Amino acid sequence: MPLQFGVPLEVIQKVYEGRLSPSAYSKYMEPIHAQHVIGINNTYQIGNWLDILFFGDSHWYLLHRMNLAVWSGLKVCCDQKFSNRTQRNMEGIKFLERDGKHRQGISSDPSKVSWNTNSGAAAISLAHHLGVQKIYLLGFDMTMDHSAEHSHWHGSHRPPGQKINRLPPFSKHLKSFPVIAKDAKELGIEIYNVSQLSKITCFPKITLEEALNGSSK
Repeated sequence: MPLQFGVPLEVIQKVYEGRLSPSAYSKYMEPIHAQHVIGINNTYQIGNWLDILFFGDSHWYLLHRMNLAVWSGLKVCCDQKFSNRTQRNMEGIKFLERDGKHRQGISSDPSKVSWNTNSGAAAISLAHHLGVQKIYLLGFDMTMDHSAEHSHWHGSHRPPGQKINRLPPFSKHLKSFPVIAKDAKELGIEIYNVSQLSKITCFPKITLEEALNGSSK
């Protein structure tokens, strides 16, 4: 995703190596600062201009808990471990249940999301509940550099002692998107994939410029 915004390779490398904070990307992403943006997992580190942060993994949350406490945007999760928390113990996080009857696709229940086995795809249900009729997917590449040390772009977040699977989970993630596309058509939602490298083929692919101009192929 950083390459789409013209972030210099040197900056990307320094962020990847931990020598720069992801906030270094923020100035390059000014074209979407005024848009309605739902960020996933580590994207909250880019800046407070994201409207919503969505996540679905409590292990990831525990690693970022202190930083999230001071992040000013709306935080939403669908991890079932939050389902039994009292309101005062939610730490500013809103909970949406995973839809057990509609695990793949887009949930029509405003209190639930279709999990789709990954947070990015689950957030599409949230966008639908918020009344969004046109969705642009940024960074949904479903691929990684084979030299990467972790299976997820945001790094490993397993608890101590648990085996880390370094095999990318994308083949599993990709199975849900045709169902999402079917539901989107029935719901009158337009979804565009703003990644020319993406392995997701069921949505029209457009450039960032086309997305910013509100145009499509």
